[in-house]
Amino acid sequence: MAVQQDATTAGERRVSLRDTVVRTTSAAGASIAQLASGLGTAFRALLLLLWLAVTAVTSLVGVGLLMAPLVLGALHALAGRERDRLGRRGPEVIAPEPPPTRLRLALVDPTTRRELRWLARHATLGCLLGLLGVLLPLVAVRDSLFPLYWKLLPADTTATSMGVGNAHSWPDSLAVAMLGVGWIAILLGLGPGMARAQARPGRLLLAAGPETDLSLRVAELTATRAAALDAHATELRRIERALHDGTQNRIVSVTVLVGAARRMVARDPAGADDLLERAQSAAEQALAELRTVSRSILPPVLDDRGLAGALSGLAAECAVPCRIDVDVPERCAASVEATAYFVIAEALTNIAKHSGATSASVTARSRGGRLLLHVEDDGRGGADQDGGSGLTGIRRRIAAHDGTLSLASPPGGPTTLKVELPFESSPS
Repeated sequence: MAVQQDATTAGERRVSLRDTVVRTTSAAGASIAQLASGLGTAFRALLLLLWLAVTAVTSLVGVGLLMAPLVLGALHALAGRERDRLGRRGPEVIAPEPPPTRLRLALVDPTTRRELRWLARHATLGCLLGLLGVLLPLVAVRDSLFPLYWKLLPADTTATSMGVGNAHSWPDSLAVAMLGVGWIAILLGLGPGMARAQARPGRLLLAAGPETDLSLRVAELTATRAAALDAHATELRRIERALHDGTQNRIVSVTVLVGAARRMVARDPAGADDLLERAQSAAEQALAELRTVSRSILPPVLDDRGLAGALSGLAAECAVPCRIDVDVPERCAASVEATAYFVIAEALTNIAKHSGATSASVTARSRGGRLLLHVEDDGRGGADQDGGSGLTGIRRRIAAHDGTLSLASPPGGPTTLKVELPFESSPS
C-alpha cells in the first residue's frame, strides 16, 4: 500500500512539474512575442522623438512651426497604434477624445502631454526592452548549441555571444553552452516582467485619464445600466422558468392526485392511500424546488453566516478541492455580498465543468473600500472572457455595481479571475 502511495505521489509530482514547465515556457514565449511587437512601435517612437527634437530646434527660426501639425498627427497616430497593440495582447486601452493637431491647442491639451510622456519612455526604455526581447533568444540559442558546431569555426574565433573568450577544448565549449543555459533562465524568469514593464507606460498614459471629457464616463454608465437591466431581466426569466417548469407542475400533480384519491377513498381505500403517498412525495419535491429557487434569489446562508461562511459552504460543495481564504472583517452591502457569492459560485461551477483542474483557490479581501475577489485553478486554461453564458452572467452582475473583472487564462493554465466590487452598491 505504501509503495502504491509513493508511486502515486511521484506521478503527481511529475505531472505538476510538467505543467509548471509548460506554463513557464508558454509565458516566456508570449512575453518574447510581446516585446518583439513592442519593438516595432518603440523604433517608430524613437524616430518620431528625433523628428520632434528637430522640429523644436527649427521652430526657433520659424521653420519648425510649419511641421508641428504633421508631427502632432504622427504622434496621435502612433499612440493609436500602440493602444491597438496593447488591446490585442491584454485588456483594451480605452482611447480618450481625439486630441488637437494645432500647436497652440496641443500645448495645453492633457492628452497630448500624456502622449508625449509616453513617447519619451517608449522610445528609450521600451526600445531597450524590445531589443533585449529579440536578442536574448538569439544569443541563448547561439551559445547553448555552441558544442555542436565549435569544431567547424576558424581558429581563435570568439566563442561567446558577448564577444569575449575563445574555445580550444570541449570543456571550453561546454562552458559556453552553460552561458546559453543562463540566457534561457533569464528569459524564463525575467521575460514576463520585461513585457509588463514595456507595456506599463502605454497602459498608464495612453488610456483615457481623469481629465477626459465626461462623455466617456456617461457612455460607460449608460452601458453599465443597460447591462444591469439585462441581468435583471435574465434573472427574472430564470426564476419564472424554474417556477413554471418545476414547482408549478409539481403542485398541479399534487392537485390531480389528491382529487383522484378523494374519489377513490370510498370504493378503494388502498388505492387512495397509494395516490396520497404519491401526492405527498410530489408536494415534498415542490417544496424542495421552492427552497432552491428562493436560495438562488438571496441565499439565507449570507444572512446567517456572512460572506466567509457562505464561501466556505461553496468550497465544501465544489467537485474540485478548493482552498478558501477570506479576510473581510466588515459586512458589505447585502447586494454586494450576494453578487460576490454568485460570482464565486459560477466561477467554481465553470472550474468543475470545463477546466480539468485538480485544485482551486478563492481569496476575498477588503482593501480601501473595495471587495477584492481572486479565483485561481490549475486547469488547462484557454478560457475566453467573451464567450460562454457563465462569464457573461458574471460580467453583467459585476457591471451592475460598477465593478471590474479581469481574466487571465493562457493555454496550459493557470486560469485567474480577479474581481473588484465596491462595499456599497452604486445608486440606481
